[in-house]
Amino acid sequence: MVSVIKVHETGIPTVLNIESVEQQTPGAGEVWLEQAAIGVNPLDVSQRKGDVKIPLPNGLGLEGAGTVVAIGPDVCGFSVGDRVAYATGPLGAYASGRLFPANRLVKIPEALSFEEAAAVLFKGITAQYLLKSTYAVGPGTVAVIYGASGAVGQIMVPWAKHLGAFVIGVVSKEASVNRAKNAGCDEVLVFDAERLPEQVAQLTQGKKADVVYDAVGRVSFAASLDCLKPRGLLVSYGMTSGAPPAIEVSTLNAKGSLYLTRPSIVAHTADVNEYQARAQDVLDAVAQGIIKPDIWGRYSLAEVSQAHADLESGKSQGAIVLRP
Repeated sequence: MVSVIKVHETGIPTVLNIESVEQQTPGAGEVWLEQAAIGVNPLDVSQRKGDVKIPLPNGLGLEGAGTVVAIGPDVCGFSVGDRVAYATGPLGAYASGRLFPANRLVKIPEALSFEEAAAVLFKGITAQYLLKSTYAVGPGTVAVIYGASGAVGQIMVPWAKHLGAFVIGVVSKEASVNRAKNAGCDEVLVFDAERLPEQVAQLTQGKKADVVYDAVGRVSFAASLDCLKPRGLLVSYGMTSGAPPAIEVSTLNAKGSLYLTRPSIVAHTADVNEYQARAQDVLDAVAQGIIKPDIWGRYSLAEVSQAHADLESGKSQGAIVLRP
């Protein structure tokens, strides 16, 4: 039997239920995976709470790593025993085993553990498209990165530094400042919506930022706009404080012909070839030491409610993985 986590209704972490199901036979283009590690991401929390809608009942989770144990017809490039990982779904990663489309799998090197792969791939792809596609960070870019002490921020900061950026990290509390500095931030600010734009202006001799990566959402949105220089870009990609508010288009003009985008990992990985290229770029960055997996907490699959509670509360400092 296979252990899976199911969501029958949205709500608090205890709506996550562990159930037993039969192992399935792979169909065309599919493999059956025995999973060794599962990544937990803020998007999972948003889906569980109902802030991001998914059909119910449903599985949860978009990232995992394990071993191929069975292969369906028309699968090329994979063999039983291959060590693989995946990110971006389909939903259902919270399970001890599962069917998965072979063309969305990524082979992982022996030097990378299953837990490390499950901790870095989804967050790494997020960092990769934000830094290289949403805004092409390069030498001299002034980037404000929220959540610099968190799991995604700990990947974005060193990668942005490697690309040549001047990085101003934003954290939620004083206790997180050193962690953000150790990741490579040039400066670190504790979030204060009223003071943040002035602080960024002071740190940049009045020029302000080329790009702001805002994972917080509602409470930070206005401050983030005011941190930008004329024709700067606000990348609002998270919603830990709730969805960002609506904005009049004329406001962007009044604040200096600003640009605003709300990107998603889905739109940047829908094409299989693009997904594979981004995933390989993440694995290459790990191999080169540009970024590294950073596991804060390990939980059993049965402890998934506690894992969600710790992530949602802000207690976690780094990636969370589940172990079936």
